[in-house]
Amino acid sequence: MDQLDRMSRPACALWISVLLLLSGDGLASPFQPGTEPPAPEPPESNLIEDLEVPPQFDGAMPRGELVPHHYPAQRAAKVVEHYLNTRYGSPYRLVHLHQVHKAGLEDLGQAGNKYHLEISLKEVVSDTDLGPCSAEVLFSGEQNQRAPQVQCSCEGLKKLDTKAEEEALFQKLNSSDSLLSGSNIPDSYGHVAPEMKPMWKLGAAAASFIMLNESNEGTLYNMAQVANFTQLETENDLLRFKYHILLHEMITQEILHWKLLATWSPAGGVSVSQTELQPKCHHCETASAIEIPEATPSPTSAS
Repeated sequence: MDQLDRMSRPACALWISVLLLLSGDGLASPFQPGTEPPAPEPPESNLIEDLEVPPQFDGAMPRGELVPHHYPAQRAAKVVEHYLNTRYGSPYRLVHLHQVHKAGLEDLGQAGNKYHLEISLKEVVSDTDLGPCSAEVLFSGEQNQRAPQVQCSCEGLKKLDTKAEEEALFQKLNSSDSLLSGSNIPDSYGHVAPEMKPMWKLGAAAASFIMLNESNEGTLYNMAQVANFTQLETENDLLRFKYHILLHEMITQEILHWKLLATWSPAGGVSVSQTELQPKCHHCETASAIEIPEATPSPTSAS
């Protein structure tokens, strides 16, 4: 019994750490270096992680009113989260889907399927309730996949004011004699060091560009971990970062490795200029196709 008790104590400590992290911003998934991160534990009812696929679901989309906590409605609402983070995300500002209240599906024929949503959102860093929001998500019916088209009205976004924090961080990183770097965020116990939290949020905002672009009517993405990041030399008053991120595709339970090149400034927001999906053979040594350009392009920005 003494040996069994000694074996159980580390496991208990690990789960306590995971639960404490999920009770915070609800975004990070614990990750053990050298292994694939497990699927996140479901939090309170009707959140995005509380995914429920109807037993009769066979791939055919139901028409009309949708069950808010079922897969079709949750998938479309998660796309809204990704879209808003590409526009408003920063090291101190990150939008998270809180609840789907009402959802409907409109068949537009060859144009695709349009989802009508009534949702509530939260800002993760300040835990600010952004109130009720309405959104429309169009998944194209074209054979060649395009990113979903999103329209969203959310008055609560006007509450967010992080200018002071962002300006202080920008000046700190821009004037430092050394370039910042980090890895395994969160660590194997689900812990994120305080000084790494802005870099975690920045990575999540940058990852939203990939998750939005890759989303379709058969996917549901969440960011699991920042495997590593490196700050690059500042260019044109933009801080530049190279990130390696892990995405959790919740339908297939697959972990996808992506590398990206991101820029950020308080005035310009977050931009992603290059992305690269990594091979599934993660132990294979392959050269990255991402090159550090001499001049930064003008990509889509989050401002």
